[in-house]
Amino acid sequence: MVDYACTPEEVQQHFQSCGTVNRVTILTDKMGQPKGFAYVEFVETEAVQVAVQLNESELHGRQLKVMPKRTNVPGMRQFRGRRFSPFPGGYPYPRPYMPPYMASPYGYGKAPRFRRPMRYRPYQ
Repeated sequence: MVDYACTPEEVQQHFQSCGTVNRVTILTDKMGQPKGFAYVEFVETEAVQVAVQLNESELHGRQLKVMPKRTNVPGMRQFRGRRFSPFPGGYPYPRPYMPPYMASPYGYGKAPRFRRPMRYRPYQ
């Protein structure tokens, strides 16, 4: 967690003692306001362990929470099952009206005038 008024230069100065800082990225929302998070990228991998020791240190009067960034392992994606949809991008128009459960599809008190015979489907 980084103070909202912090600049990338100030964060770089704070972590300069750990090693050579390659890049500082302060995350912002859609409006450009800082979220209070920052990524600090070091040139040396050993600098990360030294930077973790700066956990709970103070910057601009706010306590920092420092942890190494986790890397995603390829193929370890969390599976979320989804049903098949005939419309890949969603419905191209507003969803059709679905009548309440047990309602007649023909309207109240009406019967079908013409009914086509069902198509023969042996395996369904």
